[in-house]
Amino acid sequence: MYNSSMTTAYTFISSPGHVYPDHPERPGRLELLEPRLDSFEATRLDPQPARRAQIASVHRPELVAALERVCRAGVPALIDHAPTYVTPTSFDDALLAAGGAIACTQAVLTGAARNAFAIVRPPGHHAEPQRAMGFCIFNNIAIAAREALANGMERVLIVDYDAHHGNGTQAAFLEEERVAFLSSHQWGIYPGTGWIEDAPGAKKRIVNVPLGAYSGDRTFAHMMDRIVRPMTESFRPQMIFVSAGFDAHWNDPLTSLGLTTAGYFNISKKLVELADEHSAGKIVFVLEGGYDPQNVANGAAAVFAALAGQGSGPEADDQNPRPEPDRESRLDEVIQWHGFA
Repeated sequence: MYNSSMTTAYTFISSPGHVYPDHPERPGRLELLEPRLDSFEATRLDPQPARRAQIASVHRPELVAALERVCRAGVPALIDHAPTYVTPTSFDDALLAAGGAIACTQAVLTGAARNAFAIVRPPGHHAEPQRAMGFCIFNNIAIAAREALANGMERVLIVDYDAHHGNGTQAAFLEEERVAFLSSHQWGIYPGTGWIEDAPGAKKRIVNVPLGAYSGDRTFAHMMDRIVRPMTESFRPQMIFVSAGFDAHWNDPLTSLGLTTAGYFNISKKLVELADEHSAGKIVFVLEGGYDPQNVANGAAAVFAALAGQGSGPEADDQNPRPEPDRESRLDEVIQWHGFA
């Protein structure tokens, strides 16, 4: 159960210099969240930038060198079709974002914190070992998971509920038996990966839950109970990481899923409970997407409420106006493919 002598830790890395004209992944994503941070039951950490060796635990040295070179050139640039961009500060911003995830991980590993939330940008879950993509420079959560493995954890679970498939995290751990990964995401949008049968050699360890548009609170609650719980019970992780993407909210400007703030609280609460049951409470959330500032603020507040063990999440007048389709058959497909009971 919760240790009341410890608190939740968090990092907040807004990277104001990492900004590109009219781009949705911008510092303003966090503008409504930042004033609320002092109201949460949490202690703020002051992270250091990730070391090159920590970045290299996930990313190839030639990628790191190329990204540093293009950033130091001093001219904002687009580097892929997503489009991902870099500015003169982006390399240092990305090192600090990864460092924020590492600091949260270390705080939980050492017992300095009960659990943690790395609120960082640029985000990371699309960044693959050999390339930056999808608004992401370095894969913050993959680097943090590697840090946990390097410090004694033998099995780590990553759950990604961003609206987009966590292709970079999947690529980073495709052959790593010590890491299990589950991604729920809207099917048919960027990056176009994450089908149920994507990783046939890693059944029960690499799990993709591709969902149709407008899947919402009910679908995600059933997914937690019918897929995430048995996966956790089977893998027995010693630590859980969560790619927290608030773009699965029903009115995100880039996507078409159907979560509400209450839905985010329910998912987060269930994940905290799973960590409490199976991982001695060790859980770290890491911010990914979410392109409406109000949704990001409310979603983060829901995560903090779950981490604090509260019985309910923040009040938010954001009931989904659309009817939610029945997605049980899709969940059945995933369960059958992986052999979950």
